[in-house]
Amino acid sequence: MKNTIFYLLLSTLIVSCIGDDIIDDMVDEQLRITMMPEVIAQGETFQFAARYTNNVGLIEEGRVVWGSSDESLLTINQDGLATALQQGSVMVSAMVTLEGKEPLLELIPITIGGTGSTVISEEVSSARVGTIQTTTFYKLEGDFTLEENDGKLLLSISENYETTSALPGLYVYLTNNPNTNNGAFEIGPVDVFKGAHVYEIDGVGLNDFDYILYYCKPFSVKVGDGKIN
Repeated sequence: MKNTIFYLLLSTLIVSCIGDDIIDDMVDEQLRITMMPEVIAQGETFQFAARYTNNVGLIEEGRVVWGSSDESLLTINQDGLATALQQGSVMVSAMVTLEGKEPLLELIPITIGGTGSTVISEEVSSARVGTIQTTTFYKLEGDFTLEENDGKLLLSISENYETTSALPGLYVYLTNNPNTNNGAFEIGPVDVFKGAHVYEIDGVGLNDFDYILYYCKPFSVKVGDGKIN
């Protein structure tokens, strides 16, 4: 009788998770410039950076093509290294071509100033934030902050976080595809079910991923996610 009840509960969990799970793992391709200045001083160089993720959310290197709207003012090579030649205003472009689709294009206005320091864009921050949401009937909620601190990446879950310990094998991940844990970075098992806590993460950059993901690892089913803004 006990075994029957156990398997009934287990079946309910699996069916409920799968019922909300997303079968199609495809996502839109994304291109984002992750390092940019507002001002580059004349005669100085600046290393731009961009991230392209494909239709399953994986980063692909070497796809971004860089350009300058006026190479008499600023040149940029295909590694994203820009050289400011003369004062003025210029547009820097990052583009990825896609088969059978319109290319992805990002344009950034840049001012080339006189001698002095290069000014980094305020859009480049040392912290990103978001809100966790459930994708099943199980409780999962709370805010979070992802930030760099002393060479480590910290995922700080807020005091308003709450989930249930009834979920078996619940793990948290960083990912660019919230539909699956394939290709995701595994942070570790969830062992705090209410209140504030922090995960320390090594080997990952602040702008490498755009979602946190909660998964029932033994059954490969999604429980919730949170967009990293």
